Amino acid sequence: MDKKDLRIIFMGTPEFAVETLKALVENEYNVVAVVTQPDKPVGRHGSVLQPSQVKQYAVAHGLPVLQPEKMKDPDFLEQLRGYHADLQVVVAFRMLPEVVWAMPRFGTFNVHAALLPKYRGAAPINWAVINGETETGVTTFFLDHDIDTGRIIMQRSFDIPDDADVEYVYDGLMRMGAQIAVDTIDRIIDGNGHVDSIPQPSTLDSQLSTIDSPLPLAPKIFKETCQINWQQPVKRVYDFIRGLSPYPGAWTEVTNAEGQQLVLKIYRSRKTTLPKNDLPGTLYMEKNHLYMNCEDCLLELLEVQLSGKKRMPARDFLNGWR
Repeated sequence: MDKKDLRIIFMGTPEFAVETLKALVENEYNVVAVVTQPDKPVGRHGSVLQPSQVKQYAVAHGLPVLQPEKMKDPDFLEQLRGYHADLQVVVAFRMLPEVVWAMPRFGTFNVHAALLPKYRGAAPINWAVINGETETGVTTFFLDHDIDTGRIIMQRSFDIPDDADVEYVYDGLMRMGAQIAVDTIDRIIDGNGHVDSIPQPSTLDSQLSTIDSPLPLAPKIFKETCQINWQQPVKRVYDFIRGLSPYPGAWTEVTNAEGQQLVLKIYRSRKTTLPKNDLPGTLYMEKNHLYMNCEDCLLELLEVQLSGKKRMPARDFLNGWR
């Protein structure tokens, strides 16, 4: 089978998915259509519709685009069948019903930004950094009925330096995900539509999971998730901050001289061995350095953003803080 004979439908929405679509287009794979989220209203009154980054790339390269509101919509399913796809490739998209993922004769595979079965869920990159992992990676697997549980095709690992934030890991996995998608498709082509895959261990059966140490998951992150709990060791708080930087950003509340409580986002910090000198969550300022008390030590804050202000170095924040 030649790669031009393999009819591929690509499904994705954000920038992370664009890198894989770009790799398929530039390497001349036969992408017959792209499925992405409907345009989102933006602006003060929601009067402007913003297309997804995947749609922008697809339109710029003359690829047909489908944007269903509901994945089981009969009209959408009829359109999808009309492309007679042999394979579907999914990157950073929504959950698919069986009627969609089972449609192509060679199935549907997903590129997931973690080493499954660890970090199943919507935010695997954030949670790997938050949990202080030194390694993560990417996995391609066939979709089945449950989220991120299908048979694994390929995996590649990626080192996480101690000073890396989510942006660094995101960029690395985005490029790695594009390459592993291409390699997975090549395996399918070499096997004339068939490729070896292995079942994932269940949560209960996996040697990675015990009663005391269950498999880490990656649930969706909300604003409340990002509030910092200072009653933890400094290393845990440090990992939490870099695991949410630059987006959506870890935050805490501080009180100014007028007694107002304000939200302070923290983008960069530094672990210290300086013992705490007050209750956890208490600011401490000394010689143009800004610290926050944790459970055991002081955490130095390096880059912050106060409500209604710009992101700035902590020294600039101190110049205007009372």
